[in-house]
Amino acid sequence: MLEKIIELDKKLFIFLNNLGSEPFDGIWLLITKQFNWIPFFLLLLVILYKKIGPKKLLIVLLIVAVMITFSDQVTNLVKNNIQRLRPCNDEELSGLIRIVRDSETFSYFSGHASNSMAAIMFVFLILRRFYKYSYLIFLYPLIFAYSRIYLGLHFPLDIISGYIFGSLVGVLFYRIYMLISTKLKTETET
Repeated sequence: MLEKIIELDKKLFIFLNNLGSEPFDGIWLLITKQFNWIPFFLLLLVILYKKIGPKKLLIVLLIVAVMITFSDQVTNLVKNNIQRLRPCNDEELSGLIRIVRDSETFSYFSGHASNSMAAIMFVFLILRRFYKYSYLIFLYPLIFAYSRIYLGLHFPLDIISGYIFGSLVGVLFYRIYMLISTKLKTETET
């Protein structure tokens, strides 16, 4: 059963990866770098500041830092224990895929997918009561993580697993945030 899933994962990867073309490689290389998303995150910070205020924003920033550290460390722990080769290093796929960028680290599951989904899930859960279309921020992890398939660095299952893990982490840390916020609110009222 697992072999069949991995085989389907590789076939889907080959299809998705081969949708790319050289003229667009530079764009996807820009998309995959976290640094290039700083304006997007600054915009989210401004929106959060306006809706929750400076005190809660500071708590959000601290929780996000701990959350991303947690997500990243668990992702690395899983990668180093499962040790799935990245598509760019899989000899079975040699000549069948486009490799725009390579990496020597392991593939399963995607840190880009888990970290971006954790952050966006957390922020979404805060903003959803303020904005009807707050779900649109989920475009970020979709585009960001797809760049990893485009570049030849992750299989779709790596991305999907990263999304699932990141979503769970985002929800968990949102609950922690709500506990802290509730406690602060009660303390200021007394």
